[in-house]
Amino acid sequence: MSVGYHNPFLADSENPIAHGRCDQQDCTELEGGLPSGGSAGQLLHETGRQFTWLGPGHFGGLFSGLYPDGRRTIWSNGRECIAKLDHDTLEVLARFDLSHERPDEPTSSKADWEAGVAGLDDLEGDEAVMHAADLAARFMTGLDGVYALLDHEHTLFLGRKTGAVAYAEVDPTDRHSAIVEKARWEKPPEVEGFFVGVNMTPDGRLVLSTDHGWLVSLARDFSDYVAVQIPGAAEDAAEHCARMEAERGNTGYGWVRTSLCCDDAGGVYISSVDHSHKAIWTGDRFSFDEADGAWSAEYRNGTGRGSGTTPSLMGFGPDEDRFLVIGDGDDVVNITLLWRDEIPDDWEQLPGAPSRRIAGLGPAHMGDPTRTEIQTEQSITVSGYGAMTVNNEPGTRPDWLPARGARLLCFFLGHHERFTPFGMHKYRWNPDTREFREDWVTTEVSSPNSVPYVSQGSDTVYTCGTRGGKWTVEAVNWSTGESRGHWVLGDSRFNTLGGGVHLDGEGRVIFGNIFGKTRILDTP
Repeated sequence: MSVGYHNPFLADSENPIAHGRCDQQDCTELEGGLPSGGSAGQLLHETGRQFTWLGPGHFGGLFSGLYPDGRRTIWSNGRECIAKLDHDTLEVLARFDLSHERPDEPTSSKADWEAGVAGLDDLEGDEAVMHAADLAARFMTGLDGVYALLDHEHTLFLGRKTGAVAYAEVDPTDRHSAIVEKARWEKPPEVEGFFVGVNMTPDGRLVLSTDHGWLVSLARDFSDYVAVQIPGAAEDAAEHCARMEAERGNTGYGWVRTSLCCDDAGGVYISSVDHSHKAIWTGDRFSFDEADGAWSAEYRNGTGRGSGTTPSLMGFGPDEDRFLVIGDGDDVVNITLLWRDEIPDDWEQLPGAPSRRIAGLGPAHMGDPTRTEIQTEQSITVSGYGAMTVNNEPGTRPDWLPARGARLLCFFLGHHERFTPFGMHKYRWNPDTREFREDWVTTEVSSPNSVPYVSQGSDTVYTCGTRGGKWTVEAVNWSTGESRGHWVLGDSRFNTLGGGVHLDGEGRVIFGNIFGKTRILDTP
């Protein structure tokens, strides 16, 4: 099957935007390396990996296009700084201090990061949980700008809570050049809520979303914008966000919770609390008119909290079935396919589906149909007609910890045996029978918090896992679900903490960590 398109206004690289491309599939055609020889299942020493301390919140890493010297850089946005790294060595080439963004918050040090890691590994029981809660409060509360993109002119764009910021180089031809804040755009008063998502339409304009259900198209030089509310936002968004604020402290449970995806024809896809929406960017306005190809469709939402996954696209060729892929809001999350374009005339509404647009419902129960609850905070990983998710429910939860604290256990303490979740569950669309059926499920592999990534070239899905109290990177056969081996990285420095695993241009695994960046040096 064909792979999603590469937006020409993004950096010409394998990973210029969170989740890889505008379609948000988290996959590549490249061949990736596999654990073998001295690395398979053995602790990787410094000769087998690279690691760089950067500070808190550096979950992603965006690869630049080529500079005049034929080299690339990696841009990483964190809580306390923007960092630019040498693509090959992970050496820090430039930093931009963000302390002015939080003037009342002290800047952390390497000693703080090392102490944070040590506590996650050395403490046990409730002490470990309290230590994780302290780290989350210090380094995760109020975090913004998680979603980012890097354009073909080496400009990094972040969606901050109340606007967008562009960071660039003093000299874009020099990899070592200093980083400066190029421009800042503050949203107008009528645009309600905080920005949560950012992507790019085919004409090179930024498209951003807020948790109150606003869509904004913004020129990359910030010279003009267009802002609209998606259907239902005016009636429901403010009330929902107020209720979540009261119930859960509004910890990522807005009316819109996740980022958005874009196709190559102006389609912009976004999920609200109980509907998925396709808007059409015409070049000067957003259309929600069915005559233009737009639609809104209800999805299952038993929890009332909505989808926690950034939507992804499936199918791109002229003869391929084309879908939007989300994880819905049911107590046991369903990998959900929605027809992306016109619904086939002979398509009959599926049993249990609230909309005829839904083409498939794959309950991600991890092989146990009796499970009563399982949710995921990771975007559904898509490659070809396959779609897979992971288990983010901890093995156990202390009685005193509220249910909303479950993510704390998987994100910070997934390597503690009592909290480790297990399971990866894949479904596949059959275009001949037009059915979405289970392809495989494994309960042998743990992926506590990472966004998995597929190498089509090696038919492998990679994710950050854990074994024997140590953090790993797992390699699993995408077609069968069988393990293809794993690398043992070691202590909590190597926890992705909700970030994604990627491949660089040479097929080497690279990923952001709790306080830094790591690359495994095994090549295909």
